[in-house]
Amino acid sequence: MKTLLLTENEVKNLLTMDEVIKAVEDAFREKGLKQVQMPAKIYLFYTKYNGDLRVMPSYLENFDISAVKIVNVHPDNRAKYKLPTVMAVIVVVDPKNGAPIAIMGGTHITDMRTGAAGGIAAKYLARKNIRVVSMVGAGAQARTQLLALLTVYGKLEEVRVWSRTRETRENYIAEMQLKHGDKVGKFVSVENLEEAVRGADIVVTTTPSRQPIIRNEWVTQGMHFNCIGADAPGKEELDPEILKRAKIVIDDWEQASHSGEINVPFAKGIISKEDIWAEIGEIVAGLKPGRTSDEEITIFTSTGLAVQDAVTANLAYKKAIEKGVGTYMEMV
Repeated sequence: MKTLLLTENEVKNLLTMDEVIKAVEDAFREKGLKQVQMPAKIYLFYTKYNGDLRVMPSYLENFDISAVKIVNVHPDNRAKYKLPTVMAVIVVVDPKNGAPIAIMGGTHITDMRTGAAGGIAAKYLARKNIRVVSMVGAGAQARTQLLALLTVYGKLEEVRVWSRTRETRENYIAEMQLKHGDKVGKFVSVENLEEAVRGADIVVTTTPSRQPIIRNEWVTQGMHFNCIGADAPGKEELDPEILKRAKIVIDDWEQASHSGEINVPFAKGIISKEDIWAEIGEIVAGLKPGRTSDEEITIFTSTGLAVQDAVTANLAYKKAIEKGVGTYMEMV
């Protein structure tokens, strides 16, 4: 038996956002219908190196898709080692016999499936007449989050971009202008975070912040938030008062309560489980409604699900076979 090996670059050339959105939406639906096995992420904390490692197994029973991802988060990597903050490897497993049918770079898959989750959340939770999107943070996730929103909405009038440094903002805008300039009316580099948030239809947060950076008084009715950055214990980006005003949708209760945008206010007793409206899978499956009025403030807090990785890795595997991409090796 041979295992297909796919490098990160090979994976990048196999995936399109519209395909990944469809796959991830299917995965959310299956989770909402309780047709998946997916233990919560297992963490190892490399405290002295300001990093962590996560292990994420899953099995989608109806699709017969199973995979395990190992992924790190080390915020100092670029400055210290010239490595990405997030790196991942995914093993796709044949449920029939447990054999590893593919091993592939998982960093791009992580970026794409997380972007897809944001696009899906916007589809069900944001207003339909979206004009202005604010990107809070301008790293790797900001790129696929924007790609997913453009895949869902087609065009946007304005994309505001805030990050801690002007250089990061300008580099992001230059790259996105080149890739998506025909679909975005204008990109605006914003130094003041309040200016970025006020009046936006969708706010996407992708920072590693451990204290609230978006204030309650900046938020008006009808806004939607995709909270992507808070994906580990102690991280938070929103003023908890915003959560108390909003319809909160999570991806998974166990993960979100320990490491999502709600983890700190939940631990402090500011919000409770009763304040959570639904998991995104319940909404996709039609078990609960998403947005029900233009006045609602909606929040999607993403921690990243192993089932998202499994279906996206399976998509890459199938397309690699189709196109004759990758290298086979006897691993077992």
